[in-house]
Amino acid sequence: MTGLRLLPWSGPDGKPCYLASDDGQSLLNRRADEIEALQVAMGRELLRHARVLLEDRKADVRELRFLAERLCEALRDVLRVAESRGGRLAVQENDGDGGPGSAPECGGGSA
Repeated sequence: MTGLRLLPWSGPDGKPCYLASDDGQSLLNRRADEIEALQVAMGRELLRHARVLLEDRKADVRELRFLAERLCEALRDVLRVAESRGGRLAVQENDGDGGPGSAPECGGGSA
């Protein structure tokens, strides 16, 4: 078992859903990948819209409040995607040759 995957949706009670599977290409894993990609794409598009709306001096409070609510939702979704992917990276690193923390650091330069 490779570990638990945090899925990009919550249960009916609002609690996180997890998938325990050794098959990274299972139907449920592929569906979760599709939903994560959609959430990231929607967040990217919302960010473009936010930039346009924030430049519009005529935007009223209701529009800005609606935008802020959608941005909060998109941020929540993208943070969940990042948490899920980060958890899977940690499992992959542990399954590799060097164990945890063996990945090269960014930058590569000396201090």
